[in-house]
Amino acid sequence: MGGMAIVFIALSFGIPTGLIGRAKGGSFLLWLVIGTCLPGFGLLAVILSRNEINEPERQCPNCNKIVKLYVQVCPRCGMDLYLPDPSETRMPPQ
Repeated sequence: MGGMAIVFIALSFGIPTGLIGRAKGGSFLLWLVIGTCLPGFGLLAVILSRNEINEPERQCPNCNKIVKLYVQVCPRCGMDLYLPDPSETRMPPQ
């Protein structure tokens, strides 16, 4: 019976952690594993993590890929990206 209680407690922390992580733009599966393996700490971590959905975006000048403002190297072409002029940034569509 003790093993089932531990699994129930771990999943009762893991599932909400995954749902909150997904709502913030992260991976549900990754946050589920974190919340299940570290009950309490995982939930606290996802609550304190930044919201990926509402981050400003910019366009890579080399390959025109839209990336988040905090990205320093373009994942498509590998070009170093520097802080752009504020007029070159945009908020993602809602």
